[in-house]
Amino acid sequence: MAGTKYENILVEKRGANGNVGFITLNRPKSLNALCTPLMEELTSATKEMDLDSSVGAIVLTGSEKAFAAGADIKEMEALEFSKVFKGEFLGRWSEITKVKKPIIAAVNGFALGGGCELAMMCDIIYAGENAQFGQPEILLGTIPGAGGTQRLPRLVGKSRALELILTGNRIKAQEAEKWGLVARVFPTDKVVEEAIKIAEKIASNSKIAVAMAKEAVNTGYETSLEQGIHFEKRLFYATFATNDRKEGMAAFVEKRPAKFTDS
Repeated sequence: MAGTKYENILVEKRGANGNVGFITLNRPKSLNALCTPLMEELTSATKEMDLDSSVGAIVLTGSEKAFAAGADIKEMEALEFSKVFKGEFLGRWSEITKVKKPIIAAVNGFALGGGCELAMMCDIIYAGENAQFGQPEILLGTIPGAGGTQRLPRLVGKSRALELILTGNRIKAQEAEKWGLVARVFPTDKVVEEAIKIAEKIASNSKIAVAMAKEAVNTGYETSLEQGIHFEKRLFYATFATNDRKEGMAAFVEKRPAKFTDS
């Protein structure tokens, strides 16, 4: 990450051991509207962190006012069908879901449209008490185009997802937690701190085991229960080829902290 210059995001390392990749969406004048350059930078930064052996987990956040208020409408307004179809507009947004390391979204303020979709691409969502979630694309005469119609029903169920998508209504953080969209709700000024804490805890574990666990859960979301269990078992067996599995079990038996080497 050192030396890489970005215009639309801020990139750094956080945590006591500097093992948490920390990305801030940084287009404050547009409430962090997600434009193509920003998403390209975000893809680049997360891929770089994925390859950084010192990083064990990633936190993605915005400002206190807005995580991301949506996709950049000014960028989309003049586009025609042929251009978005041939150019696969928004097609690369989901690249961050291919990152092996866990990504925690720390959401304050607006997470609407593309902002809500981006949060759902992350592995864990922590929300501040002032957070608002929604898919208001219907109010613009269009529909979600970066996974909203697919990820939202999987997280909150078909009925609740359609209520949001067909009305453009928003839900507050507390309701989002109740629906299962977010993992936890914290005071607005504490959500980033809490996201870093959980990222540090994740980063203290074996990176190989963490990546396998993430892959198993994500694969299970897209397959049958039987196929998912079969895939999980294969990854479970694979851990027996790692030094970290040996160290973790030895440490447990010897009643000492494990010292993982990510090997």
